[in-house]
This record gives sequence, C-alpha cells and structure tokens, in this order.
Amino acid sequence: MNRLPDIDAFEERAAIAEFDGGLSREEAEDLAARAQGYRDRHHYWEVLADYVIRSGRP
Repeated sequence: MNRLPDIDAFEERAAIAEFDGGLSREEAEDLAARAQGYRDRHHYWEVLADYVIRSGRP
C-alpha cells in the first residue's frame, strides 16, 4: 500500500462510529481503518508507525 494513513479522517470516522453508531472504540477504529483500505486498526497503526520511523518525523 502506497497511501499514507489520514489521521484526521481516521479519528473523525472512529469517533462518529463510536458515539453515534454505538460501536466499541476497537470496532470503530477497525471500521475507520478499513475505510482507508487497511485490514484493521492494528494494520493502520503499523503502517503509520513505520512511516514515522522511516521519515524521521515526530
């Protein structure tokens, strides 16, 4: 996957799914991650962490 995770979109979608949709935080994050093409929240955070480490950005 070449696309970088969109943190703002992820957080917004997860918050809406959690509070308006009644999902648990974990379920909401899985939904938000899948919306960006990731398998689940673990895959999303793994890709984001790898990007931060490789780019040297805080």
